[in-house]
Amino acid sequence: MTPDTKPGSEAPPAGNDPGVLAKVRIDASSSVPPYEQLRLQILDGVNDGRLAVGTRLPPVRALAGHLGLAVNTVAKAYRELEQAQVVTTRSRAGTVIAANGDSSRGRVAEAAAAYAETVRANGVSDDDAVSLVRAALG
Repeated sequence: MTPDTKPGSEAPPAGNDPGVLAKVRIDASSSVPPYEQLRLQILDGVNDGRLAVGTRLPPVRALAGHLGLAVNTVAKAYRELEQAQVVTTRSRAGTVIAANGDSSRGRVAEAAAAYAETVRANGVSDDDAVSLVRAALG
């Protein structure tokens, strides 16, 4: 992050068009690490349909320059999205939203249903169960 990047601001483009991620914002004052902010914003775009299957993401260096982040920070976000099968990276095609990418919300819903079943089986109240989830998301 550049020293002159203010919380909630967008760095000006650094010579490369960030394309589909032009509206991504990194809040320097947030307790959430920048790579995680980026990862979550991409995931939100996939889940709400702004980033459709096959959408090509900007190259790591271009996006890092646009956001004023270190290249390794953007690479870490992309790597975690790839491990979660939200994106795929191919040498010539670059990083694209994977066919599995639009099912991430479904996987979370399945996990939530399994959690609810565990909560019921163990006699935990709804309020306590929600508190446990909030603490885990912390």
